[in-house]
Amino acid sequence: MSFLTILALAFGMSMDAFAAAIAQGADIGTPSRRGILRTAAIFGGVETITPLIGWALGSVAQRYIDDWDHWIAFTLLLLLGLRMIYGGFRADDDVAENPESSSPLPCRRPPGRLMLVVIAFATSIDSMIVGIGLAFLEANILLTALAIGFATTVMAAIGIRLGSMLGSAIGKRAEILGGLVLIGIGILILAEHLHSL
Repeated sequence: MSFLTILALAFGMSMDAFAAAIAQGADIGTPSRRGILRTAAIFGGVETITPLIGWALGSVAQRYIDDWDHWIAFTLLLLLGLRMIYGGFRADDDVAENPESSSPLPCRRPPGRLMLVVIAFATSIDSMIVGIGLAFLEANILLTALAIGFATTVMAAIGIRLGSMLGSAIGKRAEILGGLVLIGIGILILAEHLHSL
């Protein structure tokens, strides 16, 4: 995988956390700088670990399905991308039915560390599945995991600040964009393999 592909994948995978961070920012109101850094670091740390777990699981299965590796990576990225796009459009429907939910809320107490870790793991399942797919490709998993973690940290920090200013609706647009990026990477992986035959 090229550096640009890794970068696109990293930011594509960070969009779930970005959307969740926007929702957190909208719910909290005006977060402190320390709160933003803490939340972003938790999201980024979890997003660094989960692709490594997925890669380890995928590596075990790789020798049994080596001839189909490109199709597996493509299918996983396609399904994840479609799920993110569906989630983004579904959230738009929810906002249309309940417009008050998209406006910033009064300042509330931020969630505790344990709750943030739970939210971070919930948004990082996709990264674990991508890690499984990367086990079938010639990818530097450590570099990719670090890139995903870094992108998630940055996007989560931005998301919390945006959420506190603009409300949660913008996060779903990012989720749709992230889904399109993942589908594009899946198509690129498949095209590169078929071209090399």
